[in-house]
Amino acid sequence: MKSTIERLRTWDNRSQVHEPVDRNFRQAFSELDRLKTKLALSDAVIEKTAYIYRKALDKGLVRGRSIPGLIAASLYAACRNTETPRTLTDVANGINIKRKDIARCYRLLLRELDLKMPVVNPVKCISRISSIAELSEKTKRRAVEILDHAAKIELSAGKDPMGLAAAALYLSCVINGENKTQKDIAVAAGVTEVTIRNRYKGLKEALEL
Repeated sequence: MKSTIERLRTWDNRSQVHEPVDRNFRQAFSELDRLKTKLALSDAVIEKTAYIYRKALDKGLVRGRSIPGLIAASLYAACRNTETPRTLTDVANGINIKRKDIARCYRLLLRELDLKMPVVNPVKCISRISSIAELSEKTKRRAVEILDHAAKIELSAGKDPMGLAAAALYLSCVINGENKTQKDIAVAAGVTEVTIRNRYKGLKEALEL
């Protein structure tokens, strides 16, 4: 963390030639520092967020937009880029901004900075959801099997990884008789019950379970 802080300070010092930019970056850094603790993020994610935000700042994308909104979008982009399982809802709750506002800024960053995001394997989301929802190892293992099968028949292509993982876990709960509702899983995953219901139906039919 110390080395990360030093690197960020170096960027901060470089920006001091332009006072408005300096003040902007200081405010953004303050928000970022708070989010790191709140969302339990790694140094790599924080550094990537600062890098993306700096690029947005240099391109003038902050003008006329809220600093917290853009830093939140940069953070979500960094999470996607580093395959860190945090949803837009997680970030929105962490910084107390509407999810749709962060999504709008995120789309702006993708478009204007030409960011390329890796496709996240939904299996990587299983552990986090299971931990929050307090699901059994048996349910967790079965959900991974369901997702592996779905990947083989290309059912997971283009689907939101967190939503798909949540649906696989709910399906696994039903199969194993584990007493968890769609709402329990939706809250743990940071997705809607409608998403789980739709993905659950698709998985059940395609895998004939």
